[in-house]
Amino acid sequence: MDPLLLLKAAILGVVEGLTEFLPVSSTGHLIVAGDLLDYTDEQSKVFKIVIQLGAILAVCWDYRAKIAAVAGGFGTDPAQRRFLGHILVAFLPAAVLGFLFHGTIKAYLFNPLTVAGALIVGGLVILYIEKRAYHPRYQTVDDIPWQTALKVGFAQSLAMFPGVSRAGATIMGGVVFGLNRKAATEFSFFLAIPTMLAATVYDVYKNWGLLRWEDLPVFAVGFVTAFVAAMLTVKALLRYVSNHSFVAFAWYRIGFGILVWASAWFGWVEWNAH
Repeated sequence: MDPLLLLKAAILGVVEGLTEFLPVSSTGHLIVAGDLLDYTDEQSKVFKIVIQLGAILAVCWDYRAKIAAVAGGFGTDPAQRRFLGHILVAFLPAAVLGFLFHGTIKAYLFNPLTVAGALIVGGLVILYIEKRAYHPRYQTVDDIPWQTALKVGFAQSLAMFPGVSRAGATIMGGVVFGLNRKAATEFSFFLAIPTMLAATVYDVYKNWGLLRWEDLPVFAVGFVTAFVAAMLTVKALLRYVSNHSFVAFAWYRIGFGILVWASAWFGWVEWNAH
């Protein structure tokens, strides 16, 4: 196995784990990083799908007590049924729209310059939201009514445009619709589980013919590094949002997007159009 390819896998796994649950767009970062590492072949498409599972499992492990409570109390505890129902309600908009437009979006929007534009616009939206005075009505994920969960679900569907950020859309949508920052962040984590699992299973099914046993070491390295990086990120983000706004992430998005555009404008990097 090519050591350079394993190194690329490790780097991309860390990028996935660090960015999946932050409001900065993991898909956008993987597209840009893959381009810079010259890892854009057919294998890379499946690789970027598989390493998402590592990030998903990190959330499942971190919230294993809550997930076990929901699974164990589904038949007897109305509160756990209510919570699961709200997650499924929030999942529906992205599931339906993703099924309808997934192919078109991947064909025309998955390129670094489009991602850069979405990063900048998303950063400006976060700054706008943070400048307004919101008064949270819901302090925990268990307080959220189904109508609010559905609204957050529609916000999540905006993230089908690469560079918007699924985490950013759901967290900031949650803040706008009455959740405090911690509850919005945790709801984003829980909503990521069915959303990312469905997207991963669908993508693997569509690209089944590209899977090869000889690629297993590359996928394993990316999977493990994504898991570890995501574990660290989830814990750090919850600590951060308890005392800070998302303004720093907004300026990061804007700066990163401008840098990608500038690199194309001045010819520093020859980005692939995919």
